[in-house]
Amino acid sequence: METDLRALARVQEWYGPHSSTAAEWPVDALMLAKDTTTVSVVLPARDEERTVGDIVSVIRRDLVERVGLVDEIVVVDSNSTDATAERAREAGARVVAQNEVLSHLPPLTGKGEALWKGLAASSGDIVVFVDADLRSFGAHYISGLVGPLLVNGDTHFVKATYERPYTGEDGVVRRGAGGRVTELVARPLLNMFWPELAGFAQPLGGEYAARRAALEQVPFVTEYGVEFGLLVDLLQLVGLDAMAQVDLGHRAHTHQSVAALGRMAGQIMLTAWSRLERQGRVLASEQPAHTLLQFGLEGRADLVDVAVAERPPLASLVLEEDVA
Repeated sequence: METDLRALARVQEWYGPHSSTAAEWPVDALMLAKDTTTVSVVLPARDEERTVGDIVSVIRRDLVERVGLVDEIVVVDSNSTDATAERAREAGARVVAQNEVLSHLPPLTGKGEALWKGLAASSGDIVVFVDADLRSFGAHYISGLVGPLLVNGDTHFVKATYERPYTGEDGVVRRGAGGRVTELVARPLLNMFWPELAGFAQPLGGEYAARRAALEQVPFVTEYGVEFGLLVDLLQLVGLDAMAQVDLGHRAHTHQSVAALGRMAGQIMLTAWSRLERQGRVLASEQPAHTLLQFGLEGRADLVDVAVAERPPLASLVLEEDVA
């Protein structure tokens, strides 16, 4: 109990000085602080033709052409079968095909793979990741996330927080009902094993920014465990006081099916297990199973693989190539 109280006190001590709102980071003030720092926005996108163009257009108009806060917009086309790449390119992004970045490496799949390839394909000192399925995007998403990084040199990672409503198939919007995997899987795991991170309201959210120097020092899980893994690994790399969160207000996006959320939960649990093992906090005679038996309508059963691969820190790859 004493340990739990100390962890809670640590979170409370961190929360106030390291939490802010997007409105606290006006673009004009950020331009004064930007100086020669470059900012890249990276969007991983797979079959997001309906939304990716609008997001890129807002960034291009408001933050590239109007003020110059953002230096490049990179969309990583993650093997889309629709017009995602065309819509992003028309809106003004530089589009790269996921498998063509570092093409000498065997290709892997998943969101984390797209993020890692986006990091490799971009060049900014600060990298902002934004999901491409957002229906509530505004330029304040970017300015809010880069604000603490531009103003405070001791901040290395900024995570977004927001209200996440759930829109059901009936069209009814339920406030605070989004983020089901966050509440049922990620938050309990963080509170149990990494309680210092309990103050992050949206640990699995897809909007966050960090200094390239930090991102290149940590591995990227290639599937949906990537956000969980980055939080834990960056905590170990830079420490809690170098991490912050910014309230962006409201986030609406495409919801996934319960079956898809189950697979995501399995990937996050395997990601957490690998971090516990790596940190010497668990010892096991055998690895956990990476298959998940799911039941659908009429009792139909499907055995799915929820294994997660991992890309090494990008800096280690660069060093290996330099030596070679």
